[in-house]
Amino acid sequence: MTAPARPSGAYVPSRTARPRRRVVRVRRPARARRARRTAVAVLLALTGPAVPLARPALAAGEPAGVPRAELRELARDVVAAGAPGVIVRVDDGSGRPVEIAEQAPWAAKDHRLRAGDAFRVGSSTKTMMATLVLRLVAEGRLSLADPVEKWLPGRIPDGDAITLRMLLNHTSGLFDYTEDPAVVPSILGKDRRPWTPERLLALGVRHDPLFVPGTKWSYSNTNYAAVGAVLEKATGQSVAELVRDRIARPLGLRHTFYATDADWRGPHARGYEPDAAHMPPGVPAAFREYAGTPREGHVDVTGNSPSWGGPAGAVVSTARDWARFHAALMSGGLLPAAQLAQLRTTVPMDPGEPDGPGYGLGIMTLNTPCGTVWAHDGGIPGYLSTTVTDATGRRTATVLVTTEAFAEHPDAFPEINRVSKKLQTATLCAMLGEPAPAPAAGTG
Repeated sequence: MTAPARPSGAYVPSRTARPRRRVVRVRRPARARRARRTAVAVLLALTGPAVPLARPALAAGEPAGVPRAELRELARDVVAAGAPGVIVRVDDGSGRPVEIAEQAPWAAKDHRLRAGDAFRVGSSTKTMMATLVLRLVAEGRLSLADPVEKWLPGRIPDGDAITLRMLLNHTSGLFDYTEDPAVVPSILGKDRRPWTPERLLALGVRHDPLFVPGTKWSYSNTNYAAVGAVLEKATGQSVAELVRDRIARPLGLRHTFYATDADWRGPHARGYEPDAAHMPPGVPAAFREYAGTPREGHVDVTGNSPSWGGPAGAVVSTARDWARFHAALMSGGLLPAAQLAQLRTTVPMDPGEPDGPGYGLGIMTLNTPCGTVWAHDGGIPGYLSTTVTDATGRRTATVLVTTEAFAEHPDAFPEINRVSKKLQTATLCAMLGEPAPAPAAGTG
């Protein structure tokens, strides 16, 4: 680990009296860029003309747009490439959803994976946090134009220049707390002490901001730590209570909750990461040793606490529950039309790609050859998921892989990245009832 050089032209807040702290940063692929990388990877995998892949005959009663056999074969390919397990769920709106679970034989000895198992949704939690904020906006208790200083006085440098909207769409300029070495032991499961939104926020704001608020886009989990702190201040309830009372119970999401510790509730997928001996050389030393039970060249990280994810990534759910949540959200069942429109108002994730992926309030949109989708991905040790929906919420799809290292360090795990992108592409297109594009030459 080395101390980073200060970026040229870095933004310095006006409160120069604030003590400056020199922080050593871990040199690793930026966790802050995970959502952007995954979304762009799905988009790039879909470039080119929509040429149908060969498809087996459909089983009796199977929805016509969902090629179950093809998706199952692709899921098996991901397992063969090194994934402990894969869950796929596709609902194209025409009938019974297709649900698939595939698993490595060694992992089945711990738990037989099922499509209805709960898992940690990681950063997809942000969609739920944005929904909570917008419900309070609809009630007149919050405004997207509120400066964060109004709700968290003195807690964020230049908080009077950062609005709730900037927190939700990642244009605040706040440093991402998951890049701070202090949280690394928790990420690896070596420190299981609980984190609160306020503690996570304090970790992020002790670093200099990245840019003037509102001038750029940069994915930062600190934004949602601040959102969680605002929600608790505005309501007098914890984030866990708000998820339970305002979303999970009203929608009947029986397997969805905000996790404050390592406890699970009911059947759940077990998550794994490669052990130190099986991590490729390209993975930084600080991220080679996860705490957990050894398993066939892996470490079982299921019992590690996700509380460090906080309002940015600590929700647990199932593919079925999350589909119901998206259906209610995108159809207007959770938000009035004005607030749903705000949710869908996006900013470019890359100024060099004005027609590329856009980020709204806790959700992103992708224009693909198979159609336009709304999506978020989530990565947390042991679990990498991507969930997409159409604009109505009637069609949804989820892909879960029960390991995350391949997404954190894509160059170190090229094969599992290649086949997982292929599965994501086929799943997204099947949801929309479109043929998946043929792979680019040389990419398989």
